[in-house]
Amino acid sequence: MIPDISTIWVVFFLLLCTWLLNTLIFQPILRVIDARAAAVKDARDLADTAASRAADATARYDTEVAAARAEVYGQIDTTRKAALDRRAEMLTETRALVERETKEATAAVARDSAAAREALERDAHDMSRAIVTRVLGRAS
Repeated sequence: MIPDISTIWVVFFLLLCTWLLNTLIFQPILRVIDARAAAVKDARDLADTAASRAADATARYDTEVAAARAEVYGQIDTTRKAALDRRAEMLTETRALVERETKEATAAVARDSAAAREALERDAHDMSRAIVTRVLGRAS
């Protein structure tokens, strides 16, 4: 059987419509879809890269902060030790000064006390002579 010419025209127009739809509609739509997929993939890659850089920067920051804290704590400890050493030195100096001044004051009091005793003994001796002279009416 020989096909009718109208069937050939239908097949021809069907193929022509298929080619036109494919060329004018489907291929541009597929190019847009592929471009969007590529843009989404690029955006995800960029986001992953940015997240990785942010994580690295955060880790670096944490490390630097920990190092800075350790340095500050070391300086504080050194300053505290120096202050405690200075305090101990000042206490030692103050104790020595107080001891020296106490000894000097004790010696001064002892000297003053001895001088006062001598003066009192002299005065007592002089008074006793004066009393004896007045009571007995004679010099001893």
